[in-house]
Amino acid sequence: MKFMRLGSRPDTFYTTEAVRAVSSEVSSDLIVQVQGSRYLLHKFPLLSKCLLLQRLCSETPETKHHQIVQLPDFPGGVEAFELCAKFCYGITITLSAHNIVSARCAAEYLQMTDEAEKGNLIYKIEVFFNSCILNGWRDSIVTLQSTKSLPSWSEELGITSRCIEAIASKVLANPSRVNLSNSCSRRGRDDISWCNGSESQRHDKHVAKGWWAEDIAELGIDLYWRTMIAIKSVGKPPSNLIGEALRIYASRWLPNISKASNNANRKESDSDSAGKINSKHRLLLETITSLLPPEKGAVSCSFLLKLLKAANILNASNPSKMELARRVGIQLEEAKVSDLLIPSLSSDMVYDVDMVLNILEQFMLQGQSPPTSPVRVKGGFERRRRSRSEEKVDSEFQESRRSSSASHSSKIKVAKLVDGFLQEIAHDRNLPMSKFIAVAQAAHPDLNKSERKNLCRILDCKKLSMEACTHAAQNERLPLRVVVQVLFFEQARATTSGGRVTDIPSNIRALLTSNGDPRRPMTASFSTNATGPAEDQWSISGQKSPTSRISTLRMKLAEDDDLDESFADRIGSSSRAKASCLLPGRPKGMFSKLWPISRSASQRH
Repeated sequence: MKFMRLGSRPDTFYTTEAVRAVSSEVSSDLIVQVQGSRYLLHKFPLLSKCLLLQRLCSETPETKHHQIVQLPDFPGGVEAFELCAKFCYGITITLSAHNIVSARCAAEYLQMTDEAEKGNLIYKIEVFFNSCILNGWRDSIVTLQSTKSLPSWSEELGITSRCIEAIASKVLANPSRVNLSNSCSRRGRDDISWCNGSESQRHDKHVAKGWWAEDIAELGIDLYWRTMIAIKSVGKPPSNLIGEALRIYASRWLPNISKASNNANRKESDSDSAGKINSKHRLLLETITSLLPPEKGAVSCSFLLKLLKAANILNASNPSKMELARRVGIQLEEAKVSDLLIPSLSSDMVYDVDMVLNILEQFMLQGQSPPTSPVRVKGGFERRRRSRSEEKVDSEFQESRRSSSASHSSKIKVAKLVDGFLQEIAHDRNLPMSKFIAVAQAAHPDLNKSERKNLCRILDCKKLSMEACTHAAQNERLPLRVVVQVLFFEQARATTSGGRVTDIPSNIRALLTSNGDPRRPMTASFSTNATGPAEDQWSISGQKSPTSRISTLRMKLAEDDDLDESFADRIGSSSRAKASCLLPGRPKGMFSKLWPISRSASQRH
């Protein structure tokens, strides 16, 4: 680090009886009081360089021995005042990035300008600051850090803004060059407890490229925000470097945020301190969120989800949470199941399922239908003379096709991700069935009929709860085969328990009763001891009419195979009439699919 020495005389300041004085043959005639400390000094060397002391001495009545001057709220304290006083005596002083801010503010306070004496302290400090401090990378950062002790003075004198501009210009000069200064924090590389192993490897890979990230991570959040804004506004550095810098800063100032917050919340006596810590961390997290680059892939999805978890724990603002959820949704295919397990603090559920639903909603907004192919010009001559605009259209079309293919691949990955997430949250006893189903439907919104059948084959209808059965009876997206299976097993369960269906919800009980009379249960008894596949375990035994049994099986096949109206017309009217005794007098809308027969066909019979 660079420094500047001024003066040539040796240091003759000493302390006696809590008073600082200067060893001199001439007796002192001025007492200066600075923040409780007293200095016995001489008027001549100080007043010749300090316009403020000249004015104060002229306004203060003289006494026989000493004239007393009060300097309240002196910037930089007694250390800064003593440095200025030594300069006035010609005693050697050393200026560096560590004390230049306090020295400059103290000189400004004392009005040590060229008006008092040419080449005064303010002039010398400004020359050193502009020519040396601002030209050095580490010097600029240290100086900027020291401005936090005197923020208003530093802002007024332009020290803060000039340091930020100098740092930004050095970063933008070559943001990817390998020039790790001695100030690069090894702590930042070894203490990345907030990140998993893959992120640590990613960090090691890019540490040489983001040579400036660890240095500016030492700044407080206010100065860091201003520095990053300057870097992004003055130039356009690669978004991945900005993202890496934000990740390093978060790992530096938000280590193990979840554990720290949980421990603090357990201690009621430390509630005030915990609140202050959470408020500080909340501001830091929201600031990092506001600095995230808009480009996809600038930061990892895992890092975004860690920020989202911290946002939940710290009770960050809803806009910050929604912004993080939106960014996670853009690159959700990169996530892992463990990343989606966001703790829930506002309900009895273990995980925040609502937040995952928001993320899935944002992800689905990214999907677009495959583009149509542009019209091609036929004829060899026309093809040879294609305009540049046509070539551009074709190029954009090919790019859009690749994007569409990537989108389809992303949906497959996200669907598998959500399936794993559902397996995790299924263990939560406080999770409402509606939320579980909402997550499943959000991951598979475009399943066709065949895919829904294959998915439902894994269901064991005999093990469904009453709530699940109720939902199955009302869910229009479920294949009718599954709905009927659910009703069959509910009827079998009711028959086994005594032949009554009074304990079943009303909507299911209505479907299981004949002619809408809940007191008269269905006469059919269903076999639940079949050993075949789940899709074949709905054989009907005990039916009095074999024709009715054939009719029911035909209805089953009509639903499974999507038989057309001509096939349905071939089903005998007598069979349909006998089969209708299995359904209520007012069948539900879903069962209308069992008889896709027009009025004209009915009239023919």
